[in-house]
Amino acid sequence: MLTVSVKWQKELFPKVEIDTSQSPYVFKCQLHDLTGVPPERQKIMVKGGLLKDDANWATLGVKEGQKLMMMGTADEIVKTPEKGPVFMEDLPEEEQMVAMGHTAGLFNLGNTCYMNSTVQCLHSVPELKSALVSYPSQKSSELDHSSHMLTAATRELFNELDKSVQPVAPMQFWMVLRKKYPQFGQLHNGVYMQQDAEECWTQLLYTLSQSLRSPSFSENPDTIKALFGIELVSRVHCQESGEESSETESVYSLKCHISQEVNHLHEGLKHGLKSELEKASPCLGRSAIYLKESRINALPRYLTVQFVRFFWKRESNQKAKILRKVDYPLQLDVYDFCSDDLCKKLEAPRQILRDEEGKKAGLKAKEKTSGSKDNDVKMTDVERPSNESGESSKPTSQEDKKSHLTGIYDLVAVLTHKGRSADSGHYVAWVKQESGKWIEFDDDNPVPQREEDITKLSGGGDWHMAYICMYKARTVPK
Repeated sequence: MLTVSVKWQKELFPKVEIDTSQSPYVFKCQLHDLTGVPPERQKIMVKGGLLKDDANWATLGVKEGQKLMMMGTADEIVKTPEKGPVFMEDLPEEEQMVAMGHTAGLFNLGNTCYMNSTVQCLHSVPELKSALVSYPSQKSSELDHSSHMLTAATRELFNELDKSVQPVAPMQFWMVLRKKYPQFGQLHNGVYMQQDAEECWTQLLYTLSQSLRSPSFSENPDTIKALFGIELVSRVHCQESGEESSETESVYSLKCHISQEVNHLHEGLKHGLKSELEKASPCLGRSAIYLKESRINALPRYLTVQFVRFFWKRESNQKAKILRKVDYPLQLDVYDFCSDDLCKKLEAPRQILRDEEGKKAGLKAKEKTSGSKDNDVKMTDVERPSNESGESSKPTSQEDKKSHLTGIYDLVAVLTHKGRSADSGHYVAWVKQESGKWIEFDDDNPVPQREEDITKLSGGGDWHMAYICMYKARTVPK
């Protein structure tokens, strides 16, 4: 390394370093930075003539402290524009939110990716946020203290995420979650253990269902049920005794069971709605096997699907993971899984939806004959009150009161797991914004993603694979 001085016009640049292991062209680039003279215009006097771009420094005889002369004309200085470019990070936070949509991440507090991904998915439900805003700060006498604290912490965390573009530390929410559900506070060698995101999702929704339907919360007594509740009607049959009964239950998710025959979500849901159970048979006076076949009898605004990827492996005494690839669609139609009664209620709204989509595609909507009995029935269905329209309970907003469900849903969030064990690995949320753009929430690092890449999270290897999918109902006006 040599140090020289360079004289150019009336200016002298002292202590310019020459890296003799590099070509003279690199030195000329240094001078370009100092003077603005492009390398091709530089004429530098050295022993034997002008300095060439590919010359060998060892043969030029340049010495330490030597003064070199340079000639050449600098590029024209570009005038500074009156109004310079405005970068996203220079905008006020409020304007950043408008430009980018919600992009605030959540800091990982130590194996809390299961919690962060759950929060990001549920935070994308505007109706849930509205219900939480209306939640009173004063605890009702019917609600236990820990449930009230977790609901209030959820409201505050959602509020922080809405106001900030910088990552948020969910410390208060995490503390209250552990207090309400101690299993999330398990330690191993002094470190908080990884937990199951589906368990966190289920427990949080259960708590919110209790607190948001308490008598003091008059907004809607069944908010969570209306948003996420799925009513199932089941036929329970014993082939051995011929006994048959029916039962109704409300769940917050459909299960996609995975086996060698399952390659698509539709097939997994079909398997999930059938199960065998062993119970006492009054006719036989002993235990017998019953077949339980379920159908959907009422639908929610947001349909949650859990891929049953984890199972208990007896030989290793731990949860193992099914890595099999199971494809899922951006648009899910659950009509085939509905009860006969619900199918009838969905027919008219589905026809309206088809007509609307036909118009958008430039097709003529199906002509209606005024004297048709079928059409009279369909009009009656459309005009039915909301509690008879296939919805799981009372509407949650003014918009809900003016719309019918169709049984068709659009994908709005995917919670993925990467790794081979439920007790390790990493959870990430992939959430569709109101702008239509998708964002991958990897803890405190939100990254925009293309929609076509979202359905590639279907499994088959060690990459992120869908564990929970959340779909939003496609509705039509009444």
